[in-house]
Amino acid sequence: MKRLAITAFRFLMVMTLLTGVVYVVLITAAGQLLFPAKSNGSLVMKNGRVAGSELIGQNFDSAAYFWSRPSSVFYNAVPSGGSNLGPTSDSLRKVVACRRTNFSVMNMVPDTVGVPREMIFSSASGLDPHISPSAALLQVNRIARARNLNDKQREQVLSLIKNLTEDRQFHLLGERRINVFLLNLSLDKIQ
Repeated sequence: MKRLAITAFRFLMVMTLLTGVVYVVLITAAGQLLFPAKSNGSLVMKNGRVAGSELIGQNFDSAAYFWSRPSSVFYNAVPSGGSNLGPTSDSLRKVVACRRTNFSVMNMVPDTVGVPREMIFSSASGLDPHISPSAALLQVNRIARARNLNDKQREQVLSLIKNLTEDRQFHLLGERRINVFLLNLSLDKIQ
């Protein structure tokens, strides 16, 4: 019995060392060597300082910027998660109606045009950094007014949307999308 316990303890120590130390060090080293930017959080630098991450949605509420998808956790990465409100919830119905009205009014979206669902529903994590190209296009007029853009600059904004649109993963999974943070950083470069 004592010999069996010693063998089990040795096996536990070896497996702890292999899976808790060696494996972690190897995977961390491989990530840093092969994908240094991604393994460090896909941070975006602006003027020598970290401006944000490509992977985490941020709040843009100014009329001069593209708006992100709503967040039920106010874009806080620590308690990320959804609202847990179900489809029969009156609270959810009121929040969605308010978001739809606000988006339609601020972007002068006619009643005949639907508001894209990602602009009225928050994501499951509350940190989704992407919107659809159609949601971005509906915001162009508001941004052009807020920034007093001329026709040439407006065309540059439309080109940004086209150029920054990411295709479906492997041309099969997900939807076409635009990273709002990267789009707004590029928007600031338009002269």
